[in-house]
Amino acid sequence: MSHDQTAHSAERERINAAIDRLMAGAPTRSSGSLTVEALAAEADVHRMALYKRHFDLRELFNERVRNETKQMPASERRLRKANTTLRQSLKEARASEAEARWITEQTILAAAVLTAEANNTDAKPEQEREGNVIPFRKPQPRE
Repeated sequence: MSHDQTAHSAERERINAAIDRLMAGAPTRSSGSLTVEALAAEADVHRMALYKRHFDLRELFNERVRNETKQMPASERRLRKANTTLRQSLKEARASEAEARWITEQTILAAAVLTAEANNTDAKPEQEREGNVIPFRKPQPRE
């Protein structure tokens, strides 16, 4: 076994031991929180090692956190929060777009009416037209 393979195996053993200590509530090098950052500190490895070289162990850790503590891993909580925020932003953007479309349609219709009235020499007096005005309803935004 080469030096790189030996170092890799030793690192994996340290990570597995750190997972066991954190799950047992007996940390020796970290705060003991059930996060990838605490796992890296506990195993004495760089955090990025868990994202690049040992992603399977990171996922194993997150799965154990989920199953054994019935907690959601911190990374998943952050993603869910970001997802909720983005969904709300999308809903607001769609509502804003629907309102802008409605305003545009109303402006185009008003311009068409005014143009037609300007071109019509037989237009009725303004008093007679007021009762014929029917307001348009705003469209409901899509979700």
